[in-house]
Amino acid sequence: MTMHGGAGAQEEEEQEEMMQKLRSRATELLLKEDWNEYINLYSHFISTTSTFNGGSKLHKALPSAFSNRAEARLRVRDLPGALADCQRALDIEPSHVKALLCKGKTLLELHRYSQASETFQLVLSLQTHLSGNNEALRELIERSRKLEVQSKTGVFDISDWIMNGFGGSSPELAEYVGPVEVRRSIPGSGRGLFATKNIEAGTPLVITKAVVIGRGILPENDRESGVTARLVLWKDFVDKVLDLGRRCKRTLRSMYTLFNGEDDESKLQVPEMALFNPNEKTKMVAMDEEGELLLDVERILKVLDVNCLMEDAACARVLGMKSGYSGVGLWILPSFVNHSCSPNARRLHIGDRVIVHASRDVKAGEEIVFAYFDVLAPVKKRKEMSKRWGFECRCERCRFEEEVLFKEELRKMEVSLESGFDAGEVVVGLEEGMKRWMVSKAKERGFLRASFFAAYADVYKSDKMMRQLGKRIPTEISVAENMARAVGGDERVMKMMVLERLKKKRKSIASDHSVIEMEKALKLGKGVYGKVMKKQSMKLLFELHT
Repeated sequence: MTMHGGAGAQEEEEQEEMMQKLRSRATELLLKEDWNEYINLYSHFISTTSTFNGGSKLHKALPSAFSNRAEARLRVRDLPGALADCQRALDIEPSHVKALLCKGKTLLELHRYSQASETFQLVLSLQTHLSGNNEALRELIERSRKLEVQSKTGVFDISDWIMNGFGGSSPELAEYVGPVEVRRSIPGSGRGLFATKNIEAGTPLVITKAVVIGRGILPENDRESGVTARLVLWKDFVDKVLDLGRRCKRTLRSMYTLFNGEDDESKLQVPEMALFNPNEKTKMVAMDEEGELLLDVERILKVLDVNCLMEDAACARVLGMKSGYSGVGLWILPSFVNHSCSPNARRLHIGDRVIVHASRDVKAGEEIVFAYFDVLAPVKKRKEMSKRWGFECRCERCRFEEEVLFKEELRKMEVSLESGFDAGEVVVGLEEGMKRWMVSKAKERGFLRASFFAAYADVYKSDKMMRQLGKRIPTEISVAENMARAVGGDERVMKMMVLERLKKKRKSIASDHSVIEMEKALKLGKGVYGKVMKKQSMKLLFELHT
């Protein structure tokens, strides 16, 4: 219906007054950073405006309204909602710069780096035409391209950040899925992460951002205060996860792929890798457009109980976090990694991202496994720890140590060590025993040595015992290399058996032999920290951790 004369002018005035009220209220909410009310405000405006004709002022304001609501949804991490709003704005006005910018930023957050770059390029062409300031835009394009390369190659370098003493913000890392896939661990059983090709120690396997992460200072000396602090940290963490689950169905869908500790995991589907891989954009879009999901709070709580990762775990190292802080987080794909007492992977935590890397060489088809607890211990202690975790470990190492004919002799050595007997006698007894028992495989020797790591550590840190035992025991570096090949890189092994020795040698005149040992230490370091830094940066980490 077309309006004429006074009636048309009156409607225009009413529409202008409505726009003024909208802008005033929006500014107020913007300053308060009340994003939920900001979203509600524009949702009401959009629903009201849809009843007006296409030529009205209010209808012409729709692209900006969708764009503003998209920016608020981006703020609260409703990424699919933000992207949908951007597209609705662009359907009305294809060259709406604000909507295009928000779309590019949302695509970046969704890890669709190539699409983000293309969107920013389109904005640049429009801005150039309008003679706008393009410096910030060019930075976004460069950032998108850099992340796109990282997401395809898994190659990145955090050396500068380390050399600068972890100053400033932690380096931005792209989402990356390497040569791995989720499969059935054993036909008819649970699921696990597996290598799809041979992988060298230190190679990044997965780089991913936490769904949610919680950190806080937990008192060490006051048990009661420590328990209270953990409960507060956990409650805050859970609230954030549930809030995100309500707003982002893609996140909720990914959480629902995880084991909840009660269902028969053999009946759970093996998720498509497209759910985790930013380069599988077509399938990802389809997943985002699937129907509604309901938030099952009880199910999510069970999923969190089973799948959350602690940053201070035996298989992890946190870089750049202040001393005294503890963290817990949920990372979806790493949650599929099972336990083994002969692990082949470790985690490096940087900011809210985790890097899962090979801690030793991995063969194609081999399952990627973490150490959920301290595996540098005899089989009896490991069995006790696995029961606390709610499972019985039947890994290759546990089966070997339980089934060997000389297990009673191993048990006597374990009791001797627990009773405070001389560590040197235990180490010599094990070394001579392995010859007598004809343990010829290097991996099996590594298993046994790792089980008595505490004894080896006591011997190697004592100059007196080293002189007394002489050639009756192998060198520190050879034992460290043997353990690393058997149970993966471990910071304690590297520190106690290699770095402490090099530290002592630095006090004397450097020799060709110490240079060779440093090269061996750097090789071990790749298994501990991953191939993510240059040699000089790794040497600095060595100094910080000895």
